[in-house]
Amino acid sequence: MTDGPALLTHDRGGVRTLTLNRPHRRNAVDRALWSALRDALTQAAHDGVRALVLTGAGGAFSSGADLTAAVDDTRHPLDKVRDLNEVALLLHELPVPTIAKVTGVAVGAGWNLALGCDLVVATPQARFSQIFTRRGLSPDCGGSWLLPRLAGLQQAKRLALLAETVDAEEARSLGLVTWVVPAEEIDKYVTDLADRLAAGPPVALAQTKALLNEGTGSTLREALAGEARAQSVNFASTDVTEAYAAFAEKREPRFTGRWYRQAPGEDPSCAKQ
Repeated sequence: MTDGPALLTHDRGGVRTLTLNRPHRRNAVDRALWSALRDALTQAAHDGVRALVLTGAGGAFSSGADLTAAVDDTRHPLDKVRDLNEVALLLHELPVPTIAKVTGVAVGAGWNLALGCDLVVATPQARFSQIFTRRGLSPDCGGSWLLPRLAGLQQAKRLALLAETVDAEEARSLGLVTWVVPAEEIDKYVTDLADRLAAGPPVALAQTKALLNEGTGSTLREALAGEARAQSVNFASTDVTEAYAAFAEKREPRFTGRWYRQAPGEDPSCAKQ
């Protein structure tokens, strides 16, 4: 049984939505879908996308890696896990804000895909589990790195060792869901949120995301050096000038992410876009 393309892509006003589209398997991710995700995330980094939404079709986010498909895969297990690792890194390092829209189940690698996004919006009916140990496995798709940073080491161990299922409100209380929104409101909520992010300064948002991702493992000295480098990049963008102008003119800024091209010896105040 098939449901059309394994991954659906929809663009609207700078927002790209990627929908896992295997509802007959509750969007369990097989090799083809991992490959499609890798290609889509790689492409998004080069397409001028301003925000990205990751969701699932048919009332579920993802039930994790498709273990039934893996039975027919003759590759070495390390090769198989490499598919997951590529996607986890691309999602984490994508230079645009990412939102996971979670309805139904988000399990195993599926939950870790959601945790790899910058923000997570879930319905009250959403259910989450680090199901790995029930399958004789350990976490993958970045779960061992993401869980302790988001929920703390003790709660991460509880979730990973016991493979308990938690609801959306408990996941939110643990810092693993950003907002819980009624099912009938989640589409509009995520659309509005993505639009707000897409209207933001793309260079500054990319720098901010990278700083926060790197900051959890850096010293204060390293973080300050990173901030200095990021501000240098920001000031090379026309968005800083636009923000100041918008403030003075009492209007909303129109950020483009363009940069100043300054000829050798040219006065920066005269640089053209």
